[in-house]
Amino acid sequence: MTRLLLDTRVWTALAVAALAALPFAVDAYTLSSLSGIISLGLLAVSVAVLTGTAGLPSLGQVAPYAFGMYTTVVLIRAGVTEAPVLLLASGAAAAVFCAVIGPAVVRTRGVVFLMLTLAVGELTAQAAQQWKAVSGGTDGSGRLDPTVPFWGLEPLVDEPAVYWYCLAVAVVVTALAGWAARSTPGSLVRGVRDNEARMRADGHRVGAYLLGVFVFAGMIAGIGGSLLVTSQRMVFPSDVSFSISALVLMAVVIGGAASLGGALVGAGAVILLRDWTAAYLPGQGPLVLGALFIAAVYLMPGGLAGVLERIGLRRRKEAT
Repeated sequence: MTRLLLDTRVWTALAVAALAALPFAVDAYTLSSLSGIISLGLLAVSVAVLTGTAGLPSLGQVAPYAFGMYTTVVLIRAGVTEAPVLLLASGAAAAVFCAVIGPAVVRTRGVVFLMLTLAVGELTAQAAQQWKAVSGGTDGSGRLDPTVPFWGLEPLVDEPAVYWYCLAVAVVVTALAGWAARSTPGSLVRGVRDNEARMRADGHRVGAYLLGVFVFAGMIAGIGGSLLVTSQRMVFPSDVSFSISALVLMAVVIGGAASLGGALVGAGAVILLRDWTAAYLPGQGPLVLGALFIAAVYLMPGGLAGVLERIGLRRRKEAT
């Protein structure tokens, strides 16, 4: 197991290095698309935290995502463009939102939780659509000032700089989420996922554990929303629509709900496939994505991450 963990870390480091080198190999348009995918990747990580760690599949993580996104929009319009402030404020706003609705939401399980979070996401999307003073309605937020990575530094205007910023934030946040999942609180949450009745019988505060992970996942989604503003510099209510929720949940299933890295890879695969089908198979995108989702559920129960893990374990057994 230690050897497997070491190999995972090595492959993760190589993958991050390869991603960091992409600006030297692709054009500005591709980098812009990848920056947006990274933002949605963090949204997928937040869904994976709920689904894989807590066993709570969510279709409503676009709600804290929207709170983070529009918090960044409001701050930039007020002249605050420093990245640390934007990230902290966006994550905090999303976390507060989840803390307010969380006590009611985490009381539910299974399909009821899925549908309740879907309702929260849809209500948030409609609120964004109607609150034109903030969102601009269907016209969008308008062109926003670029983000400044730190006080005294130049704004992020070049696509490589924006991409490296988004990648760095995503790596740090995903690493933090992975550390939290392996910590004692993360173990307690997994215990609730595996046997809630026994955890309650042992005196554990199940509701508090689930509320904590719900707020934590919301914070991750809020930071992802902030990255979307930095990468696009113009956002629309459609960026938090149901289609985004469905794509992200699909990405988590395909990448592997138990793997945060798998969620990131799944998000990239799904968004790239969606864009490819839009360009070469117009109108067939939902059919292709639906077929991919069904195939992933039946052929890869643990997603791509599960397949890689089984391959690694098989090689270890053959080596011994």
